[in-house]
Amino acid sequence: MNDAFLRSIAIRPPAPGDPPRDGHPWWLHVVESLQEAPLELDPAVTFLVGENGSGKSTLIEALAVALGMNPEGGSSNFGFATRAEDHPLGDALRVARGIRRPRTDFFLRAESLFNAATYLEQLGGGALDSYGGASLHAQSHGESFLAVTLNRFGPDGLYLLDEPEAALSAQNCLTLVRRMHELVADGSQFVVATHSPLLLAYPGATIYQLSSPAGIERVAYDEAPPVQLTRSFLQSPDAFLERLLADD
Repeated sequence: MNDAFLRSIAIRPPAPGDPPRDGHPWWLHVVESLQEAPLELDPAVTFLVGENGSGKSTLIEALAVALGMNPEGGSSNFGFATRAEDHPLGDALRVARGIRRPRTDFFLRAESLFNAATYLEQLGGGALDSYGGASLHAQSHGESFLAVTLNRFGPDGLYLLDEPEAALSAQNCLTLVRRMHELVADGSQFVVATHSPLLLAYPGATIYQLSSPAGIERVAYDEAPPVQLTRSFLQSPDAFLERLLADD
């Protein structure tokens, strides 16, 4: 088992001069939970699951900010921004680090990969060499996403992924699982927000369900809602849809 780059995350108590902690994201149950107790991270793969609005992406972005990565995606060396935005949760996040330090890092979010690809093209000077040498804009969304994981990601890396299945086919979700396995074997650590039962099947991963009122709850693979819902649908699609579409 690898030594973790990140051991846990929590939210520090308010300090004098901090902005008020009200409104979004402070009312989220996951944020309330992190103010009460730290969240332990798996040294290999940690998954965050939950319904839309539960705070998965908010927490992944806050972690990226706390680690000095670009909040719109990229590594700690990316300096672009398409909009001015404060990051109060990231500024308040307390990260417990391990002894090891990552050789490289990357925050990969499907929704803003276009912006990161544009930034790389603007850099020029061989910036694309680490991404397979071809413009990410010259590839499909899924192909460009995989190009980053296959070429830019490397050993001893710390990788944050926000809903990668949004860019990937089912087959390429499995390609990503394989790539994660290779990188974990080479000393890397992942924190991933996802709805994908395929990704969640990564062997030995820690899965946290973000919900209300529990806030954060560790669950087994078979207990994860995306797995239960997908399994229920596939067992009998016709019966499932009949119930779903029935008139009240």
